[in-house]
Amino acid sequence: MVGYFGTEMQQRLQARAEVAAELIASTPGACQAGRTMGCDDPDKFGWDRIGEIIEQDGVCGFRLIDTDHVEEIRSELSSRACRLDTWDVFLADRETALAASEKFAHLPLPAEYSLSPTPIDPESDHMRRLQAMMAGAGLVPFSGSMLTGAVGSATTVLIGDAEGNVAACAHGYMPHNAYSPYHGYAWGGLVAVAEPHRGKGLGKVINALMIDRVFRDLKASHIYELVSASNVVSRRMIEACGLRLEPTLTCGIATPNKSGRFTK
Repeated sequence: MVGYFGTEMQQRLQARAEVAAELIASTPGACQAGRTMGCDDPDKFGWDRIGEIIEQDGVCGFRLIDTDHVEEIRSELSSRACRLDTWDVFLADRETALAASEKFAHLPLPAEYSLSPTPIDPESDHMRRLQAMMAGAGLVPFSGSMLTGAVGSATTVLIGDAEGNVAACAHGYMPHNAYSPYHGYAWGGLVAVAEPHRGKGLGKVINALMIDRVFRDLKASHIYELVSASNVVSRRMIEACGLRLEPTLTCGIATPNKSGRFTK
């Protein structure tokens, strides 16, 4: 797979997660965390394996973990001189999300904007511009292979301006394998609007378009998005598309105590 982007460490992690795609698909407790190796059931995946991943990569993702188990995970990580940074989970089923988001997904775009085709070449200039826009918006992009769906079922939605620049984007994919109770759940994220195009409602539109595609094209049963507790703007956007805070679940990234937060 190809199309890695970002710092040397970020590109190395993207490569690791992609190379392990078959292992992730065939291992109970494993999941595709996009930017890193990940798990959605630490006990099934195994703490020895998690420890090896953190030792080698300096990071491991945790998806849809029961909040009742978070302190146990933090205790286990603490014994390895690591911490768990978490994000709130916003969740909706197909019917709820489509009903709420369709009013934004079907809004006519302002005259200067149009839907752009998703790049099909992970290493094309178009893909590089998309990844650079994400990075400029403060996101850690996925690899080109992830964004094109070469690694697994995925959709990337773009809105372009009159000059052909990427004005807004969003991405959805299916992280969980057949052994997971969340097998039908899509992850939605990488929602970004380039600085010159903010304040025009494009965020809700691009998020709603992504939601529409994960259900209609990827056949997801549910969708979840992750937001930090302090990100009020994103929380409002996600809620407008029908997702609601799910207090029984959390997601996080384990990193060594001395490291900074992996992504916002």
